[in-house]
Amino acid sequence: MSPIRIEALTSSPVVWTALSEMLVETVAHGGSVSFMHPLPLAAAEMFWRDSLASAGRGERIVLGAFDGDDLIGTVTLLLDLPPNQPHRAEIAKMITRVSHRHRGVATALLREAERLAIAHRRWLLVLDTAEDEGAAGLYERMGFNLTGVIPDYAFKPHGGLTGTLIYWKRLQEGAPA
Repeated sequence: MSPIRIEALTSSPVVWTALSEMLVETVAHGGSVSFMHPLPLAAAEMFWRDSLASAGRGERIVLGAFDGDDLIGTVTLLLDLPPNQPHRAEIAKMITRVSHRHRGVATALLREAERLAIAHRRWLLVLDTAEDEGAAGLYERMGFNLTGVIPDYAFKPHGGLTGTLIYWKRLQEGAPA
């Protein structure tokens, strides 16, 4: 694997297709990212078109991780939050291709999301991940704090309920406690 390159994604048919294929693969392998299996490619493409349109309006940042020319991972930094929450952002849709897992892709994506959050004056990050087969270990290694568990939060892609773990992380020293 060549060095991982992280960049903000912009809307184009090539990007929609690559993101959609990765999302369908993730759901097929049990990834709890808001969709049920089987996920039609057209539904995944509609999701990414909408998400990238939102990024174009500055409401979020969709990052892509690349191995050469291949898109191998993504994470979204949600910025469009209520007026009383201008200091925080949310991490969403952390996805890594099955072929590239456990190679530092998610860590690189999360580091860049944190850097961009600070650049956008967002010093508090929140996220949730599935209790079953989620990325809790990654988030804890990256310094996120577990707030709690909501049982039976969502259906897993192949059926059955799973809880969700709620995490937060303060990004800057000196931010209000």
